[in-house]
Amino acid sequence: MPKDVPPRWDRRMQQRLARGEAAALGELYDRFASLVHGLAHRVLGDETGADRITREVFGYIWENPDAYDPKQGSMRSWVARVTQRQAVDRLRQAELGRGSREELEQKVRTANAAARADYIVTSMPAPLRAALELAYFKRRDYRQAAADLQISEDEARRRLRLGLQLLSTANVLPREGASPPGYGPSGYGTPR
Repeated sequence: MPKDVPPRWDRRMQQRLARGEAAALGELYDRFASLVHGLAHRVLGDETGADRITREVFGYIWENPDAYDPKQGSMRSWVARVTQRQAVDRLRQAELGRGSREELEQKVRTANAAARADYIVTSMPAPLRAALELAYFKRRDYRQAAADLQISEDEARRRLRLGLQLLSTANVLPREGASPPGYGPSGYGTPR
């Protein structure tokens, strides 16, 4: 499949939302609510704030279905980007006047990196995620992970290396005007 062709589900969902199908919003919510809430919570560190951001993001999507352009990337990436921007804006508002501008920007950078890491992990193929979870949560080395997953040691090493390479992009600051890894083009999905 060519890279510029979005998945069929994304195109159909965008069209259904544009027609005002309430069932489409429900389906979208079922699919992405945990992603939205998790990213918002990771940025804000606050359950109530994450609940509010979740409502705002789905409200924005309902009111602005044409803001999503399937040619620009997956709906999942767009929803994550809308969430991340909304949560960062809320964090900036909440922290305004609490310390220096440098401290605020450091908090925002840290929250962004954590949210990107969460998004990267949840977006990983299951085999990569399983290898990383064994290594991180159960403190397995590649040999133990290979035995637990019933794969070769070389395959376990490959999965761990690839998973860690993907995760390492979470802490990389994007170039000015570029988007963070996994989020689509800069400015895309920004609530107006």
